[in-house]
Amino acid sequence: MLLRELVAHAGRVVTREQLIALLWPKGVVDFDTGLNTAVRKLRSALGDTAETPRYIETLPRRGYRFIGSLDTDPGELPAAAAPADQEEPGDVPAPVPVPEAPPSAAAADSGPVAERGPSASAPVREGGGQSTARSEGSGGLRRSPWLVVAGAAALIAAGVTWFAFSRGAAWRDPLSSARVARLTDWPGTEQAAAISRDGNSVAFLADHTGATDVWVTQLGSGDYRNLTEGKMPGLLNPSIRSPGFSPDGSLVTMWTRVSDGSRTEDVNIMAVPVGGGPLRLYLPEGAEVAWSSDGRRIVYHTSATGDPLFVGELPPGQARMLYVAPVGVHCHFPLWSPDDSFIYFVRGVPPDRWDVWRIRPAGTDLEQITHHNSRVSHPVLLDRRTLLYLASDAQGVGPWMYAMDLEKREPHRIGFGLERYTSLASSANGARLVATTARSSSSLWHATLGPAVAGPASATRVAGAESGVAPRTGTDFLLYVSSQAGRPAIWKLSGGRSRELWSGEPASLVGPPAIAPDGRRIAFTVTSRERSRLYIMDSDGAHPHSVGEPLAMRGSLAWSPDGRSIVVAVLYEGEPRLTRLSLEGAAPYTLVNEYSVDPVWAPGGRFLLYSGADVGMTFPLRAVGPEGRPYPLRTLVLTRGARRVVFRGNDHEIVILRGEIVHKNFWAVDLLSGAERQLTELGADFDVRDFDVSADGSELVFDRSAESSTIALIERGH
Repeated sequence: MLLRELVAHAGRVVTREQLIALLWPKGVVDFDTGLNTAVRKLRSALGDTAETPRYIETLPRRGYRFIGSLDTDPGELPAAAAPADQEEPGDVPAPVPVPEAPPSAAAADSGPVAERGPSASAPVREGGGQSTARSEGSGGLRRSPWLVVAGAAALIAAGVTWFAFSRGAAWRDPLSSARVARLTDWPGTEQAAAISRDGNSVAFLADHTGATDVWVTQLGSGDYRNLTEGKMPGLLNPSIRSPGFSPDGSLVTMWTRVSDGSRTEDVNIMAVPVGGGPLRLYLPEGAEVAWSSDGRRIVYHTSATGDPLFVGELPPGQARMLYVAPVGVHCHFPLWSPDDSFIYFVRGVPPDRWDVWRIRPAGTDLEQITHHNSRVSHPVLLDRRTLLYLASDAQGVGPWMYAMDLEKREPHRIGFGLERYTSLASSANGARLVATTARSSSSLWHATLGPAVAGPASATRVAGAESGVAPRTGTDFLLYVSSQAGRPAIWKLSGGRSRELWSGEPASLVGPPAIAPDGRRIAFTVTSRERSRLYIMDSDGAHPHSVGEPLAMRGSLAWSPDGRSIVVAVLYEGEPRLTRLSLEGAAPYTLVNEYSVDPVWAPGGRFLLYSGADVGMTFPLRAVGPEGRPYPLRTLVLTRGARRVVFRGNDHEIVILRGEIVHKNFWAVDLLSGAERQLTELGADFDVRDFDVSADGSELVFDRSAESSTIALIERGH
């Protein structure tokens, strides 16, 4: 049964959840161990190995894929045995939980422990069924090896016929004969393009006149109309689809945010006529909305916990909840299939762990469609079978444009060169698309802090560093991450000169470096194939070595004050939890048994701060003591894109980022009194992602992202 399922999806990933449901429909005590055992026995019968697979490939934390050559004579398959206790690659050892509060083991591998949110109309929830004890094994897995081999040969022979039939003609790029024309060529940035259902009008965001506004044009007219004229701040959110059109094309809709977005009512969808006019409320508390093909129903989500999806009509008084994600997980970019049989959406964890999913409008058949686990966005359907979307690659580069035949489920990267894409939208018939192509760069800057607010003139480029991100200050040096020829590397700037300390392979990602309290060592993570290794090296780049086993680490690192351990978030059943990794050989120790990332120690070592799960556009800042016990802290809520927190030389003052999604300024916060003070007033073109503060608190060092983009019209050939 297991082999039949893998061969039936040859070349495609079959998720662990799909196989578990197939082999143990009534549940078993230990899903993962049972599945791993079944795969090991099947590999043994086929003479295959996990390390150098010929037939069955493991994709860590995702599933398995049949990769065997279909030209092989099934009757010649070997029957070498594999060790019975061999561990499947990708089964990461779980962190050791805090004894008095062990984490639950009930959650699915793809999401946090429990789902929360309203329960109206029985929305879909994951990992819901209870498990009952049952012996492992299914089908023929307990038969003799010779019978298993004979069965495997027959199934593979049948799979060859099915595979050849199902593949049919070779895959064809749906944009291979498309014509591309530039719609805008203005100074500044144009982004978030949308196209009306009839393909005749395009709306987008642009800062052409200084402020970011909603603009609209009728294709072929050459006229561009500013619909908001600076009256609606808070329009830009790259994580969702905004603006859009009403079904008849008479209105342009837009996502708006007031205040910091911490309340559900802070986010609404507004609308304005395409010919101009007053703004009006379109969907209260809605973040995104999409219309069915017949124009009668909508699907939308709010900014409440789990981004709950609703199906209904306008006005949404009778809307029914369709799905709600676990805490910390979000659902964006909903859209209907052309026949209205499915609702597609992007589900994941900000900023860069997303994939396309779909669900029936009735709330059944929840299914993951893509398996990038990267920055995925803006799905569109050209027809019932052809899905287009944007996704970054395994190295975090992009996003690029991808196409997928929904029956074959094989992603293909497509496009018209080396462009990065930041938005994608399609007309109803898929004949016309609009995309935003972008070029970006990052540079390092610094500013001196004083009693007065530092203005734009106080920020200057860091001399000696051409480009880079994630700066970290040492006693007399600066570390940062940069890439040369696609190889991520850690660089050191000292005495006005930069040199490379360490570089990885093109298939790796290098996390922000962390400098030990004594300044003599540097810690960083290297991620490849969804697993991360912790590396330690001397501050001059000497003696780099990995520590411990690969783990699914996320976010930044924090050295303990004594320099004997590192705290980092590690995925435990899909949820990041702060974990202490010993540098002296002790087992990992879970400090926080809830969603927790990006730790930072107070200089005195009495507590560490960390970020909680995103809810809407915000997340809480919390604290624990050295052994993981809650530490009293004033309630502090930060906005998305501002997880980096740095202490300013003492235990009570921190520096944070506050402001819009793509433009924030530096603020100082007193943890004792709660008082806040603005430190900088940088120009609107400063998009800061990461930063550090000198040991004496007098200087800021930060990376500045610069992006230019334009709107392109893509007309498909038929």
